[in-house]
Amino acid sequence: VHLVESGGGLVQPGGSLRLSCTTSGFTFSDCGLSWVRQAPGKGIEWVSDINRDGRNTDYSDSVKGRFTISRDNAKNTLYLQMNSLKPEDAALYYCARWAAVFYSRDRPYPAGYGDWGQGTQVTVSS
Repeated sequence: VHLVESGGGLVQPGGSLRLSCTTSGFTFSDCGLSWVRQAPGKGIEWVSDINRDGRNTDYSDSVKGRFTISRDNAKNTLYLQMNSLKPEDAALYYCARWAAVFYSRDRPYPAGYGDWGQGTQVTVSS
């Protein structure tokens, strides 16, 4: 199983970036996926989820309305469109494959993460 993030970089506050996570070694369309991030000196922070067919997405309050998660099951690729970036969004961003799924009120959620990428760095600074 491989997950490889890309698309990070340096951007000014208010700018945009699009992260990608290319994958291999598993049936992409069978798996829910997430983006998580870690800022220097801080713990892992969940950013966004998407279920296997892309119909269900979820976002942390800190990014809701600014970030959009999506997936292309034909290309085995996960995306994160990040707009209106803030300095507090600066972090190492990881994509992660759901280890299992649980359902709450008929919506799927990850029950842990099985595999992670190596991360892509996002820096937001003027």
